[in-house]
Amino acid sequence: MSSCIFCKIVAGQIPAAVVLETSDAVAFRDINAQAPHHYLVIPRKHVEAIKDLEDADQALAGALLLAARDVARQQGLDSYRLVVNTGPDAGQTVFHIHVHVLGGRGFAWPPG
Repeated sequence: MSSCIFCKIVAGQIPAAVVLETSDAVAFRDINAQAPHHYLVIPRKHVEAIKDLEDADQALAGALLLAARDVARQQGLDSYRLVVNTGPDAGQTVFHIHVHVLGGRGFAWPPG
């Protein structure tokens, strides 16, 4: 999508502090970090939200989780939280699936 900021990052049109790239995903530092370690893992393919994934996207969904795991390993995180917001009421502000990888501090439960 030409107006999607994450699609522009994938295309190299907008700079990002990239920490990992795979054939399916790109991971970069979140510019609005909510923890000492805060990264976003996005698919190269534009899908607006988890609810928009199709059964054919099963491998893509798995690739996102494995990329999030790899980011955490690369950054030396043994404990971390993965967050995926779906829809505006859940806090999604960029409508391109993304997994937040947060670490480097303790987190409360329940969130929100």
